[in-house]
Amino acid sequence: MLKRVEKAQQKWGGSHTVIDNWLNERQELIVLYCKIAGFSPYEKKDQSLPEPSQIQAFCQILMDYLSAGHFEVYDDIAKACEKKGLESQQLANTIYPRISDTTDIALDFNDKYAEVDAEDLLVGFDNDLSVMGEALEARFALEDELIDNLYSNHAD
Repeated sequence: MLKRVEKAQQKWGGSHTVIDNWLNERQELIVLYCKIAGFSPYEKKDQSLPEPSQIQAFCQILMDYLSAGHFEVYDDIAKACEKKGLESQQLANTIYPRISDTTDIALDFNDKYAEVDAEDLLVGFDNDLSVMGEALEARFALEDELIDNLYSNHAD
């Protein structure tokens, strides 16, 4: 996931401030995901669950990222797709519902874990985190497809 965001930043960085900020937030989200999942270089020796503060930080940046996408970036992309033609508009109309599916998964994760504390048992956390990771991976691919279509194929 980090390699994907680095490629996205290289490819589209500097083209639009909102997208730059959003990709930076995506990178932060991925780093926090890797930390709570215990991926290298953040692996834990004792196989314990992450600290509640780490889970809460992840949930916060997740909600920030989703909000920026839905209320800033997607609006800009949708407007640009309308201007660029029917093909771009059709692609956006096909991709947005699939992105919404990943939003539902993220909102469910947030509802379940955003207010977690040290006493919570977190039954099913590993599975929920895995599902969240798969949803993020799918979401990033869809978002990148939209951005790539807009900037590569239809740039002014």
